[in-house]
Amino acid sequence: MPPTLASLVHHSALKLTVRAGEDRLDVPVRWAHASELADPVPYMEGGELLLITALKLDAEDREAMRRYVRRLAGAGVVGLGFAVGVHYEDIPDALVEAAREEALPLLEVPRRTPFLAISKAVSAAIAADQYRAVTAGFAAQRELTRQALAEGPTGLLAALAAQVDGWAALYDASGAVVATAPEWAGRRAARLTPDVTRLRERPAPASSVVAGPENEDRVELHSLGTGRRPRAALAVGTAAAPGTAERYAVHSAIALLTLTTERSRSLHAAEQRIGAAVLRMLLAGEPDHARAVAGDLYGDLLDAPFRIIVAAGGEASGEALGALAEVAESAAARSGEVVLAVPEGNRLVILACDGGAAVAACCDHAAAREAARKADDDELVAGLSAPAGPIAAAAAYKQAEQALSVARRRGRVLVEHEHMAAGSVLPLLADDAVRAFADGLLRALREHDATGRGDLVASLRAWLSRHGQWDAAAADLGVHRHTLRYRMRRVEEILGRSLDDPDTRMELWLALKATTSD
Repeated sequence: MPPTLASLVHHSALKLTVRAGEDRLDVPVRWAHASELADPVPYMEGGELLLITALKLDAEDREAMRRYVRRLAGAGVVGLGFAVGVHYEDIPDALVEAAREEALPLLEVPRRTPFLAISKAVSAAIAADQYRAVTAGFAAQRELTRQALAEGPTGLLAALAAQVDGWAALYDASGAVVATAPEWAGRRAARLTPDVTRLRERPAPASSVVAGPENEDRVELHSLGTGRRPRAALAVGTAAAPGTAERYAVHSAIALLTLTTERSRSLHAAEQRIGAAVLRMLLAGEPDHARAVAGDLYGDLLDAPFRIIVAAGGEASGEALGALAEVAESAAARSGEVVLAVPEGNRLVILACDGGAAVAACCDHAAAREAARKADDDELVAGLSAPAGPIAAAAAYKQAEQALSVARRRGRVLVEHEHMAAGSVLPLLADDAVRAFADGLLRALREHDATGRGDLVASLRAWLSRHGQWDAAAADLGVHRHTLRYRMRRVEEILGRSLDDPDTRMELWLALKATTSD
């Protein structure tokens, strides 16, 4: 602890006597300062023990002493030391009464005790306190390092919580709680996720102080990582502001966790290179070689049913793709899954367990982005394959790419291949190239109908919808079947194509479906 007025009073060599403010002697003393100015307040910072001989004061004037003491108390002076036997043989009653009125501790300094001795005592006590704090900080650093090496981040958090007499929590790159110490702090830490999210939006290193949920405690939030985008965050909750020793412990924890984070990032980069090789082998139809290269790195991921996500974006979409990868990896880590995420330039390939948390988190992330995106926002589009095994990895990759293409055309963030197969093919025709083809194919028929010489487009639609059944189609149109036969011959003449050709019938039917003006 820093020196207090009580510790100075109990200092055997100083021989100080308390004359007022007996109840406030436990106040810390930041410094001892001698001044004979009539108004030393402009030179005070607060926390000082002011030493005077009343050389320029009328210490017997009660009103003057009230004003003097009141200004000292207002400036944060914690005590007043009055040297007797210099200008006054005893402390004047006016000063004693004023000090009592303001509850300002007043210490009588005997003539044989020089002010320098008091200053030295305060300085020595402050230095000793700082030394204790530094020593305690180094001890805390050693303990935190030992726990980090032995138990990892969980052990480090437990040691930190004990050092600060509070609680600590570690958040991953998505802002989710990874670990807490003690365990009861988990719910409290989870309620701070919005604050952690705001902190992560700032370049690292960043920190902030917030009130704990329901003002239960004071919480410091610190980002972890050396890159522009923080990789994790640390929360430290205490009943009051940490002291010097506790501050050393917090800073040591930040350094150790940052080293862990950066080391994890280096390992992650190495894993990505292995993952890229494994993915290439799977897509090349070599699952056995892929398993041999992966070893135990990806657990049972290569043997269980999995899904493939292919995501893409523009040149400035690196952050969006990185966020998607973080979502998948964080969800997998929390649920004990394994995920393979491979960046490929402006694309990202994710291979994750079917029905697992990673796939669900990616779908939720895409839904949230879609709800918030602007009409011209094309930062991220993704396709999700159907469940597949190692042998069918290439087919799953193609499915994901097809779904990605559909997502881009539809203005969606993510499309699942299974939903495409379960739905209609007609939405796939909502493409400018398809529409241009359809307009070109039907233009001659429309121009013919515009002259009023027949209704070839409607007749063609009815005939195709009835699979070429003349009577049924003619009935739908309300004309004789010979009239319909004549119209279909005119269609063949105008288009220069035979309606007996199944490809021609298919193209005409799709063209009719793709144009909205019919």
